[in-house]
Amino acid sequence: MPAYVHDLAGLADHAKGIAAALPPGVEFYYAAKANPDARVLGALAPHVDGVEVASGGEYAHVAAAVPGLPIAFGGPGKTPGELALAVRSGAHRLHVESEHELRQVGALARAHGRPVDVLLRANPPLELPGGPAGVPLAMGGRPSPFGMDPDALDRCVAILAAEPLLRLRGLHAHLASGLGADALAALGASLVQWAEAWARGHGLAVEEVVLGGGMEVDYGAPHARFDWATYGSALGRLRAHGSASAREPAVPLLRIEPGRAVTAYHGWYVTEVLDVKRSRGRAFAVVRGGTHHLRTPAARGHAQPFTVLPRDDWAYPWARPASGDGEPVTLVGQLCTPKDVLAADIPVAGGLRAGDRVAFAMAGAYAFNISHRDFLMHPPPTFHYLGEHTGEAPG
Repeated sequence: MPAYVHDLAGLADHAKGIAAALPPGVEFYYAAKANPDARVLGALAPHVDGVEVASGGEYAHVAAAVPGLPIAFGGPGKTPGELALAVRSGAHRLHVESEHELRQVGALARAHGRPVDVLLRANPPLELPGGPAGVPLAMGGRPSPFGMDPDALDRCVAILAAEPLLRLRGLHAHLASGLGADALAALGASLVQWAEAWARGHGLAVEEVVLGGGMEVDYGAPHARFDWATYGSALGRLRAHGSASAREPAVPLLRIEPGRAVTAYHGWYVTEVLDVKRSRGRAFAVVRGGTHHLRTPAARGHAQPFTVLPRDDWAYPWARPASGDGEPVTLVGQLCTPKDVLAADIPVAGGLRAGDRVAFAMAGAYAFNISHRDFLMHPPPTFHYLGEHTGEAPG
């Protein structure tokens, strides 16, 4: 049966290293949407300042898994019930996506008689590195359902003035994903400068700016890592010297919310080859499971990196189906759709045989939790957790 294997000790060490690379005045929140597994959250808890969630379900799950850890509640389309949960339970921060949402939060704060700390999610007119088409995933800097344009932010100032229980802490923006350290730091500096100018224009004090996540994760280079040292140094300079228009620190506090770049490297999806066949000159390996367990390669259109774990035992008396040594193989799952591809046309040294196991690396983020797991009603994978591990694929 397919299985997920998570290296909790390696994950904890990685998170500890990220925290150490960040300067004072920069908080590290983990974006639970990347992987909300309770054991994963427990491994991260000692090394993060809090967790960012994007639904009422995530909020309740995280609060139960790591009680006492600060929670920031973000995400578009919050229901009245979810907003009530955030106000009633005292979310550390509430990221507000619209004027309508802000008005609802104000009414709830009055109804519960308690103050609420809010950040306004902004979609500022900033140029993304290479333009919107030049980043793997653009969340802002263009028409977007995420956050508010400057004119909507301006109108929020009047709403806040009429709601004394709402305390504006600052601005939040997550504009792009898949950026390297230098590009992400430059975008963050532009955001801080813009937030600083917006606040001055309204006579407000912005205490916090949330830069979001967006750190590059390259599935084609599974041993590469985002350059946290360079990014941390750049944020340190921003904190020390402010934006280009100020000599003082631009804001007392910056916050980042990485997800994929934290957990992707410390999970594997391990399965076995059921059959190897050819069609019009191409070799296909059909594995147990598929994209209903690991949706990431189909969602992002990449080949999931993998390691072959050969097995010499073969249970059947006839010839064992296999690809040729070095022959490109496309690894597919058990679903009745041509989209069920985990890796396409990958040369495999030594060949791939029915009965061999395959360990797909970088399966620690946006994996089973985003997969269409009920399609065709195949059995779910099992989950296993390693306390100590070298960081290489399990054998």
